[in-house]
Amino acid sequence: MNFNSIEFLIFYCIVLLMYWIVPYKIRWILLLAASWYFYMSWNPKFLLLILSTTAVTFFCAREIEKTESKRKRKIYLMITVIICFGELIFFKYFNFLINSLIHVGKIFHSDIQDVSFNILLPVGISFYTFQTMSYVFDVYRRKVPAERHFGYYALFVAYFPQLVAGPIERPDNLLPQLKKEQHLSISDFSVGMRYILSGFFRKCIVADFCGIYVTNIFHNINEANSFTVFLAGILFCIQMYCDFAGYSEIAVGAARMMGVRLMRNFDRPYLSQSYSEFFRRWHISLSSWFYEYVYIPLGGSRRGKGIKIRNTLIVFFLCGLWHGANWTYVLWGLYAAFWICMESAFKTFFSYFQQNRILRLLRRILLMLVFVPAALLFRAPSLQDAGIALKKLFFGGIGSWKETISVLNMGGLDAIVILLAIFCMCFLYYMSEYECGDGRFISVSSQKWEAWFYGERISVYVLIIITVVIGWLVLINGGDSSSFAYFQF
Repeated sequence: MNFNSIEFLIFYCIVLLMYWIVPYKIRWILLLAASWYFYMSWNPKFLLLILSTTAVTFFCAREIEKTESKRKRKIYLMITVIICFGELIFFKYFNFLINSLIHVGKIFHSDIQDVSFNILLPVGISFYTFQTMSYVFDVYRRKVPAERHFGYYALFVAYFPQLVAGPIERPDNLLPQLKKEQHLSISDFSVGMRYILSGFFRKCIVADFCGIYVTNIFHNINEANSFTVFLAGILFCIQMYCDFAGYSEIAVGAARMMGVRLMRNFDRPYLSQSYSEFFRRWHISLSSWFYEYVYIPLGGSRRGKGIKIRNTLIVFFLCGLWHGANWTYVLWGLYAAFWICMESAFKTFFSYFQQNRILRLLRRILLMLVFVPAALLFRAPSLQDAGIALKKLFFGGIGSWKETISVLNMGGLDAIVILLAIFCMCFLYYMSEYECGDGRFISVSSQKWEAWFYGERISVYVLIIITVVIGWLVLINGGDSSSFAYFQF
């Protein structure tokens, strides 16, 4: 059940209506049943997996909290780590490991037969595994108490707006909100609708249309010139951002209309001036997870530059591996680690770019140029394809506009939707709203948006809705509407 489907819109409207009708004391039952149904819609067998993860982490966390013995606490923690990460490794990497072993074996024994393993990857397993482990780690560190109510904890694990692609919530943020009695709020409805509308626009218009042209370029990579491959890298950067940020905004909006405030997962990452700043703004819930539960326990940057470089390499190797069993993801992670280490080593030099607005703009442009090879690595289905794309990028020649347009295969109606989308994109900055915990605005742009006349805001909403509907119909008619990219992770 994709967010960008009629089935989800019907499902969500029914759940939202019932949520505000039923008494507060049984809302958790409604949400848990809806969340499990949502997850079973992908594959009913997946429910057994998420139930096992929920049960193991719930009971082990209770035992960790109860016992004072350090040895027993570590045993329960290791049981949790082995079972939860064991399930993740098995489903996500078993195919890759077995097929790699067969490939290596064929080098020494050519008579080994090809065997195809295809264990189905449960949707969202990387996200809810990391979410449950953050809960167990926090209980182990005495940061949060163990949850006594299995139903509320199961809802924390399976809460459907953020179940399959995050954000990866922390227990101290989400659990109390799920247990708290929420009250119907016009403000929450308004803000939630804004998030959902913005999310659908990013996904159904910007991401999916960019995806069409990126796919066209990769399918015709041998005929592409350097500029076309460079364009593919830029378009893929936009596609991934709008795809994942679009999902996150729909998730945040859907939860907000039920009174729940999910954590912010993106903070305008392409305004970053360094790779390290980019990862503080991109997929914040994952970046902060690795920082809090891997980087800091390894020693962080407290024990010299050598240890800091080692820890950075470990974190980004794991971050690349988290995205999937493919060496392109690992190289993508190590590529990011290289640039972050370079920025740390030449910190004084890069600080000169902060002196005025023009130098800061130049630094952002240079960073986007550095992103392009990373984007091609991330998008390429294999190392061989990545090698071809990078070779074309650096040695493919400039070519002509006619060659680029031919490879893009852009239609007239597509161009109209893109022009509308570019116009609408100008307003997304003003529609975005980030808040402090007490509800105060911290975004000047959001304050400017609220200062606009009511009629002007309605006109923008209508224009974006029309663009989304037209673009959605064009994509469906052409068979190009796709699920969210991060569902595969």
